[in-house]
Amino acid sequence: MTNNLKIQIRTFGWLLLAVIISMQASYGQGVGNKQKWLSVGSLQSWYSSVGCENEEGRTLEQQDGLQWPALYRWQDMEAAKGLWIGTANWRDETSTSYAHKVVHAGPRVLGLGSGPNGGFFPIQFELVSKYPNPEIFVDGAASVARTDEIDRIDPSMKADRMILNVVNTALGLTMTRRILQFSQGFHDSYIVYEYEFQNTGNVDYDNDIELPTQALDSLYFFFQYRNAINREGCYVMGNSSRWGINTMNDTRGDGVTPPYTDTTGAGLRCQYSWHGKYSSWTRYDNLGAPIWDSPYFDKADTVGRLASSAFLGVVTIHADRSATDSTDDPNQPSTTTWKGSDDPMNFRNDQFSVAGMNAEFAWMSEGHNPNRHAARIEPAGNFTSPTGDPSMGTSGGISSANGYGPYRLAPGQKVKIVMAEAAGGLNRAKQVSVGRRFKAGTITARAKNDSVFTGRDSLFTTMRRAVAAYRAGYNIPQAPLPPKSIDVLSGGDKIALTWTVYDENDPNLAGFRVYRSVGRYDALNDTLLYVAGRSERTFNDTSALRGYANYYYVVAFGNPTAGGAGTPAGAVLTSNRVMSQTRDAAFLKRKAGGSIVSGQPTEIRIVPNPYIANSSVDTRLGPGDDNRNRIAFYEIPGYCTIKIYTEIGELIRTIEHNDGSGDAHWDLITSSDQLVVSGVYIAVFEDTKTGGRAIQKFVVIR
Repeated sequence: MTNNLKIQIRTFGWLLLAVIISMQASYGQGVGNKQKWLSVGSLQSWYSSVGCENEEGRTLEQQDGLQWPALYRWQDMEAAKGLWIGTANWRDETSTSYAHKVVHAGPRVLGLGSGPNGGFFPIQFELVSKYPNPEIFVDGAASVARTDEIDRIDPSMKADRMILNVVNTALGLTMTRRILQFSQGFHDSYIVYEYEFQNTGNVDYDNDIELPTQALDSLYFFFQYRNAINREGCYVMGNSSRWGINTMNDTRGDGVTPPYTDTTGAGLRCQYSWHGKYSSWTRYDNLGAPIWDSPYFDKADTVGRLASSAFLGVVTIHADRSATDSTDDPNQPSTTTWKGSDDPMNFRNDQFSVAGMNAEFAWMSEGHNPNRHAARIEPAGNFTSPTGDPSMGTSGGISSANGYGPYRLAPGQKVKIVMAEAAGGLNRAKQVSVGRRFKAGTITARAKNDSVFTGRDSLFTTMRRAVAAYRAGYNIPQAPLPPKSIDVLSGGDKIALTWTVYDENDPNLAGFRVYRSVGRYDALNDTLLYVAGRSERTFNDTSALRGYANYYYVVAFGNPTAGGAGTPAGAVLTSNRVMSQTRDAAFLKRKAGGSIVSGQPTEIRIVPNPYIANSSVDTRLGPGDDNRNRIAFYEIPGYCTIKIYTEIGELIRTIEHNDGSGDAHWDLITSSDQLVVSGVYIAVFEDTKTGGRAIQKFVVIR
């Protein structure tokens, strides 16, 4: 055998070994730790392939997920969630016995893999959609909040979006989690979770069955919820509200009689949370988190608007009685309880710690806590005139928990549990009107809080809609599909909108409504501009004001519905705004100004000049945060270069203006991404066609 042949054989052998190792590594890791979003409704959140969403599991933010209403910024209400699965008298594949075996995903441990903090092995994780993502453009650039990576399109599905998640566990139990989201306006404030737990005997990533004959006895599924309502409120109240220091939790359907009479939510099996009394806050009553002043908010948004008036909760919809009886068990969850979020039991959970798992299993199976958290804090039920401390002196506030069980699963058997997380509360207009009156002193704190608590009724209504939808097999009245694409183009005498549809023959489509808001995409002043017929695909906005930032959304609407599960008869259903809202501004642009001739006067104007950072809206280019740090150059040539210098001649920004209009804007950010400071600045305009130059000065005051 020649040396060259030996080298070739040896090289091939190493390559083959590398391929095998690579395949084993890929196969042995399943789908790994990944995240996906559900974002076509007013309640939006992220989900983990591991099977539960642990603290800071996606980003290093304490509050991340369960955003409602997600159209607005900083609406996150999720601090952490946990899923523990425990069984009794369990033996692993090495014949090691455990009195109790518990695996953990959250609230702090990730739960991924075979290590002490593991026990969950994700096998499948995909996002399925009824239709592709809508495409939204403003002046040729994509303008969306986020672009979800859809894995598969299924036009026949009843939900608009679904996440399919399959996870093996170290117990030999396989979890299939289907997470469903609807965009229809009466059903877009909840997200449904269908769990199927099957005794497969598979304890890891591969297809081998390690525990083919072991039954799972005294099986419990234990869900924890660390809610913090909400992220926006923490910019008013302080950092500790981020992790739920003042979160209040209450329960319905647990069979416990509280020391006060309260029949709201009757018939539901749920736990829910709200922004409670914050003991460290003494300036004014904090329920709802009124915004009186804060450097994080535009001055115009400090009229008292209630930042944290939402209610968030989870409702049990269905739980199998047993592996052989799929009817709903009204006694599930069998455990409803609460515990300090920073309790030692919620740290460093270990699937091999005998003492730890024994204590955890006792908590998971403890039954209904006879003292609800809310009743413990306010024994008289005075939730709108609170005096107690929701944190009970703990460092992290209180989490709620639900435990389902005990179940027994022989090999191959399975059980199903269905629940929904839901949100409800005051709308933005009501937040402003109630908060404004409270700040002005025209209503009392009690009156403000009574208004906040009407949001609890909204939450319960939403939960009932989720239950109704499930019982109807998700056959809810259908809204028309959203526009497939929307294109907004700034112009000199109009702002032009065009749109397309997914299905020209959509039976639910009657027409379209075109809306505009000014200053911010989520401003309260949105205006219905035009109602288009079902065959129309264009609209020209000729009423926009020059220099103002304009945002648009186009929704499809249908004919009055006959009604159905959770949907009233006569309602006109529309596609969801969140799928068609532009996030970037369009501007009405003037025609190009005259050519620049060096040494000759021009009509160029810089507005406002001087720019005063804390000025009123009246002296800005227009309302909203987008006009807070912005100046305009008017009557400029259609094609020119604008160079901004400091008073000492340092070039800080170059703007290439080449859209043929007479307007350009600057966000007062330098080329090094710094906000300009107070001072005198020099703008040099160079006409690209004539080479002529003009110079103007302007002043910035901060």
